[in-house]
Amino acid sequence: MKQIKGISVIATTMLVLMACQKDVKSPEQLTVAKSEEPATIAGRGNNENSQGHVYTLSNQTTGNQVLDYKRAANGTLTLTGSYATGGTGTGAGLGNQDAVILSDADDFLLAVNAGSNSISSFKISGSGLTLKSTMNAGGMRPVSITQYKDLVFVLNAGGNGNISGFRLLDNGTLQPIPNSTRPLSSNMAGAAQVSFVNKGKVLVVTEKATNKIISYTVNESGIPGIMHSITSSNPTPFGFAVGKKDNIFVSEAVGGAPGASTLSSYEISNNGTITLSDGPVGANQSAACWVVITNNRKFAYTTNTASNNLSTFNVKDEGNISVNTAISATTQIGPIDAALSNNSKYLYVLNAVSHSIGVYEVANDGGLSIVQTLPGVPTGATGLAAR
Repeated sequence: MKQIKGISVIATTMLVLMACQKDVKSPEQLTVAKSEEPATIAGRGNNENSQGHVYTLSNQTTGNQVLDYKRAANGTLTLTGSYATGGTGTGAGLGNQDAVILSDADDFLLAVNAGSNSISSFKISGSGLTLKSTMNAGGMRPVSITQYKDLVFVLNAGGNGNISGFRLLDNGTLQPIPNSTRPLSSNMAGAAQVSFVNKGKVLVVTEKATNKIISYTVNESGIPGIMHSITSSNPTPFGFAVGKKDNIFVSEAVGGAPGASTLSSYEISNNGTITLSDGPVGANQSAACWVVITNNRKFAYTTNTASNNLSTFNVKDEGNISVNTAISATTQIGPIDAALSNNSKYLYVLNAVSHSIGVYEVANDGGLSIVQTLPGVPTGATGLAAR
């Protein structure tokens, strides 16, 4: 049997199917002492020498934590602290994207606690993170969270599955919005991600098990309207990134089939209707589950969980897609979540099997070069957010 860095092809494929569609169980845990070193907040902009932070969730059953990595000017990371969320994780992969996010102005951090059915909010300051609230998620097993101005919605993938809304108050606390909970298209949707699009007018959700992309319009009061849906151009729609002109770019894992993964774009109208713009476009890689897009909206990157590599795609404002580089970088085993620094100079990738974070420098043509591989990430860690 062929071996890949000590893990068989069969074992790797099983990992992909679990990571992209189901939970991955593991008893391993990591406890990190909170650092007393102050954190530097990076402002928005295109200063290539700016410093910042990268965050992930430990997702441990004994207590979920936000792990805070300081980002140096050269993109390298140093673990500076951990912050309890007030909830618990599952200790296993969630098959999701956006388990932890930063608010529009990088002043708040929002995270899911999939083990305790709650979400948490933190205030970001020069001294680190301060927990402001931990609230019931309005459903079971929250896996993804999104924010636009003072509106926050969480995707609950457990039970019958739903989305539920909250207000993000000026002090960073969360307040549930009455009558904001809505169902998914099926009780067995296997949902992966929720995100606001069209300047907060529409919510979009990808459903892995139904092969659907659904949307809800949202009014100023935070109340969702009528559901719209479309069958994805290829099976297992997973993560997605938002483009400039009301387009989303969706990775399609095709159930982990070898070499079959694709990227497609969809136009989202202000009334919530969804139309295929381009795709499916493939790079002959396997289990493309996560996707991010650069600030200039020119390049999209997919993490190919079964191929242990990254692909680069050229994308256009109108949603057009073409392959830039099929294998733009290799990774350690099991690449899942990805995030770009706020200046899109560095790409960060969470490797689920190797328990590491890979750091890549982004060239002007979209190319990637390895900068650092940081070990010691907890088994079951989920989500990446960078600033």
